[in-house]
Amino acid sequence: MSSENISQSLKLFIVLSRAYRSINEQVNKRIQTYGLNPTEFAVLELLYHKGDQPLQQIGGKILLASGSITYVVDKLEQKDYLRRVACPNDRRVTFAQITEKGKEFIENIFPEHEQKIHEIMSVLSEEEKESAIELIKRVGLSVGKY
Repeated sequence: MSSENISQSLKLFIVLSRAYRSINEQVNKRIQTYGLNPTEFAVLELLYHKGDQPLQQIGGKILLASGSITYVVDKLEQKDYLRRVACPNDRRVTFAQITEKGKEFIENIFPEHEQKIHEIMSVLSEEEKESAIELIKRVGLSVGKY
């Protein structure tokens, strides 16, 4: 490996990191205008799109430490956006379930959320987006964490 190759790898890492941070900051600012923090939004969006989820598995699906899930679920429950439901087959398992109020809330804000993400990504053509998806996925899969 030449020092030029190593330098290029470091540059790519820095560019990816800065791009992710910039995009995330923009999206998170938008989410906060809805009265949610990004983690609350992620949990609500997960429940809306994927259905009931065991509390123990939510953290892994939205990349959050499991200790924080209880706090986030409590806050969403206080807002009446989700409820806890005991698993009928296993008393050790509790599911988070989106409420009607939570569904209505997500249905009202999600179109604007996805439009904002589309606007951010619109600097790329459809072909460039496809290439970026494949290339970034390949890097992620190579380290087994994607």
